[in-house]
Amino acid sequence: MMAVLTSLGAAGLEVIGLALDLVLWALILGALLSWLAALGVLNANNRVVATLGQALFRLTEPLLRPVRRRLPTMGPVDLAPLVVIFAILFLQAFLRHLGASL
Repeated sequence: MMAVLTSLGAAGLEVIGLALDLVLWALILGALLSWLAALGVLNANNRVVATLGQALFRLTEPLLRPVRRRLPTMGPVDLAPLVVIFAILFLQAFLRHLGASL
C-alpha cells in the first residue's frame, strides 16, 4: 500500500513539473514574441503572430500581473517574466529534491 502512495506522489510531482515546464516555455516564447514584434522583426498585424501573441498573453498574464504590481517600474523594461521564471526554476528544483526523498 505504501508503494502505491509513493508512486502516486512521484507521478503527481512529475505532472506538476511538466506543467511548470509548459508555463516556463510559454513565458519565454511570450517574451521573445514581444521583443521581436517591438523590434519590427515580426509583423504584429499578421494573423498567426497576433493569435499566438494573444494565446501566450492569456496564458502568462495571470502569473505576471501580480508580480508587475509589486515590482517598481523600470521604464520600458519588464522584469516580471524574469522573476516568474526564477520562481518556476526554484519550484522545479524543490520538486526534484522532494521527489528524490520519496
